Amino acid sequence: MLKKSQGIVLSYIRYQETSIIVRIFTRELGLKSYIVNGVRVAKGKNKMALYQPLTILDLVVYDKESLSLNRISEAKLQYPYQQIPFDYIRSGIAMFVAEAISKSIYEGYQNEQLYDFLEQSLKHLDGESVKLALFPIVFLLEMSNYLGFAPSDSKSFFEEILQEMKVPELIQQELQALDHLIAESFDCKVTITSKTRKALLDHLLIFYSQHLEDHGAWKSVKVLRQLLL
Repeated sequence: MLKKSQGIVLSYIRYQETSIIVRIFTRELGLKSYIVNGVRVAKGKNKMALYQPLTILDLVVYDKESLSLNRISEAKLQYPYQQIPFDYIRSGIAMFVAEAISKSIYEGYQNEQLYDFLEQSLKHLDGESVKLALFPIVFLLEMSNYLGFAPSDSKSFFEEILQEMKVPELIQQELQALDHLIAESFDCKVTITSKTRKALLDHLLIFYSQHLEDHGAWKSVKVLRQLLL
């Protein structure tokens, strides 16, 4: 059966000589894997560009629940990024976002509200008003709302992760900064030092590890720290 959906590409792997298997978080159908034939050839360069991580697509797909791999009938670019592909800082943040999404959802997981948040966040990252230094931290905080384990305030957040912290330190600056970020989200206007941002990110990764099944290392964090922290 053919179905229409919007989708955000998360990743792809090569398959056979000219094909790929692509993982797409679709709004209506959830996280799905699709086989796309004939894109890894000279004449397929334009098509391959559609399946780069975090590309936002309008899709028409074959959807048969008994199959673990379905096929894409039509794929069109829904939103052409203006800055992410050409700005190394935004590109580095995008790598982190893609990894965070991939760690947080599983095959078949469907959540339209989460999808809408992700799409809006990516467009915000591509825009002029984004505060790049705060984006990864706010993104993790906001996404946790849609995943069902968001902290209500900084005090409860640190009470939850305190046993996981190797060296509990004085965290007054983190407490204040986190309360501002929870309250103001992407619109936060408070200046947060690099040291505090780094600590908050580290603690958010601990927080996520407590709630997610994927406890593997975050591969993109090293690059992110070099760019922002």
